[in-house]
Amino acid sequence: MTLEEFVERFAEEFDETPVEEFAPETEFKALDEWSSLSGLSIISMIDEEYEKQITGAELRSVSTIEELYKLVESK
Repeated sequence: MTLEEFVERFAEEFDETPVEEFAPETEFKALDEWSSLSGLSIISMIDEEYEKQITGAELRSVSTIEELYKLVESK
């Protein structure tokens, strides 16, 4: 898994946000479309695609997509 692939997969979880808005430095919780349901979708995507588990607390502890990527890689 590369950072670029992770950003693309992350962006696929959002229906209304243009894909151009997603980059490693994107602060995903600042997106208009972000919600607790989005968080659950991201946790589920990480479990299904990368077979790694993260908690809601871990997701809340990061701000950018790149920080989330590094968290997933560390598992």
